[in-house]
Amino acid sequence: MALKQIQGLKLSQKLSPQQIQLIKMLQLTTIEIEQRIKEELELNPCLESDSNETETEEVSNEYDEIDNTDDNLTDDDSYGTDENEITKIDDGYELEDYMADGDLDSYKYDIVNRSADDEQFQTVVVESPDFRSKLENQLGLKELTERQYMIGMFIIGSIEEDGYLRELDKIYGAFILNSGLTIQEEEVEEVLRIIQTFDPPGVGARSLQECLLIQLEQKQEKARETLLAIEVVKHMIDEFLKKHYEKIARKLNLNDEDLKDVIEEIRRLNPRPGNSEVDYKGQTSEVIPDFNISVVDGLPELSINQRNLPELKINKEYLQMLEEYSKAKDKAIKQAGAFVKDKVESAQWFIEALQQRHKTMSITMHCIMELQQEYFITGDESKLKPMILKDVAEKVNLDISTVSRVANKKYVQTPYGTKLLKFFFSESLGTDSGDEVSTREVKKILEDLISNENKKKPLTDDALCESLKDKGYNIARRTVAKYREQLQIPVARMRKEI
Repeated sequence: MALKQIQGLKLSQKLSPQQIQLIKMLQLTTIEIEQRIKEELELNPCLESDSNETETEEVSNEYDEIDNTDDNLTDDDSYGTDENEITKIDDGYELEDYMADGDLDSYKYDIVNRSADDEQFQTVVVESPDFRSKLENQLGLKELTERQYMIGMFIIGSIEEDGYLRELDKIYGAFILNSGLTIQEEEVEEVLRIIQTFDPPGVGARSLQECLLIQLEQKQEKARETLLAIEVVKHMIDEFLKKHYEKIARKLNLNDEDLKDVIEEIRRLNPRPGNSEVDYKGQTSEVIPDFNISVVDGLPELSINQRNLPELKINKEYLQMLEEYSKAKDKAIKQAGAFVKDKVESAQWFIEALQQRHKTMSITMHCIMELQQEYFITGDESKLKPMILKDVAEKVNLDISTVSRVANKKYVQTPYGTKLLKFFFSESLGTDSGDEVSTREVKKILEDLISNENKKKPLTDDALCESLKDKGYNIARRTVAKYREQLQIPVARMRKEI
C-alpha cells in the first residue's frame, strides 16, 4: 500500500498555559500556594509584592459581589481563559495592560531603628545526635575488641528507623565485602546481645516478640505481673495479639484482676523503640485552614484564609525597560526586550491565575456552605445533607474535576472544629420512611453505638446492623463493616476489654 499525503481540517481543544497553571494552583493548599508564590518571586524578576501588603490578612468575600453571569466557569471555557482574552504585548510593547496602579516615581525607604550600642542576640541552634549516632556513642563506651567494634557498627547500620533489625543475613556479606574478613554467626549474636542492652530498651530486636521480651527482662524489679507478662510474650504472643484473653487466663490460671495487670504491663511497653521522636513529629503536622466559616446573627459567613499571601504586581522598572527596548533598533537590545516581554507575560499570567483561583474557591465554598447551612448553624452532624461533587458542580456551573481540585486536601475552620472539606461530601442512604439521609449521619450513629457498647461484650457487625435497622436505617451488614473500617474502628473481638 503506497503512502499518500492527505490534506484535511481538524478541530481540537488544547489547554492554554494559563489554564494549565490554574489547574495546578487550584489543588494547592494555603501553605503550598504561599510557597509557590515565593518560588515565582524568586524566578521572575518582573514580579514583585505590593509594598502596602500586610503580613497576615484574611480577605472576606461576600457572595453578592461575585458575578456568576460573566465570570462563571463552564466546561466550554473551563477557566475563563481564551487565547484572545489573555493580554499580549505586541511588537510595540503596549504597557497599559501591565501598569499597576500608583505613581511610577514612588520610592521605598528602609529605616533601621538600631544603634551600634544596642545589645544583639543571636539564636544558637544545637542539633541533637540522630538515632544511630546515639547507638554508636553507646557502642564506643563498651570494652570491645576492634573486630567486635566493626561488627557492632555494621549491625547498627542495619538497624531500621523503628529500631528493628530485619536483615541480619546481609551483615555477613557486607562485612566480608568491606573488610575482607569472614565472621561467624556466634560472633554476630554476641555483639547483637550487647547492642540489645542499649537505650532505648528493645532496640536491635528481630521481631515484636523479641522486642517486648528485651524490655521486660531489662526491668530491675520483676513483680509478679512482670514475670507473668514474660510468660505470655514467650509462649502466648499470638493469643495476646488476637485478644484471646480467655485462653491466656485458662492456661496461666489467672483471675480477671491478675489478667488485667498482665495486659496493662505489656501495653506499657514500646513496640517501636527506634526513632520515636521523628515518627511522632511526622504524625502531628500543623493544619492551616484554607477557609474560615463563622456564624454571625444566626447565619454562616465565609472568608478565605489569605495568610501571608502578598498582593502581586508587575515591577515598574521592567515596564520602563520594556518601553525603552521597544524603541531600540539594535538586534541585541531587541533580544533583551523579547526576554523582558516573556517575563512580563509570565508574571501577568501568574497574577491572573491567582485571581481566578481565589474566585473559583470562593464560588465553590459558598455553594457548599449554602447546601450544608443547617450544619454550619447548629454544628449537629445529623443535619448534614447528602452531597456529592456533581451536586456542587451543577450548582456553580463548574466541571466536576474543578470542584474535586478545590476540595482536595483543603480544610475549613468552623465554630465546631477544623474539618477536612471532603468531610461535607457524602452519598445518600434511604430510610424506612422514604427519606434520604447522609451516610455521615449513619456513621455518626454507628460511632455512638460502638462508644456506648459493653466493652466486655462488644457489638458484632450483625448486632450493629440490627440496631441500625431498629432506628429505621435499612443497611446491609457488609455496608456496616465498610463504614466501621472507614471510621478506623476494629472488629468486635479487637475491641474487647477485661
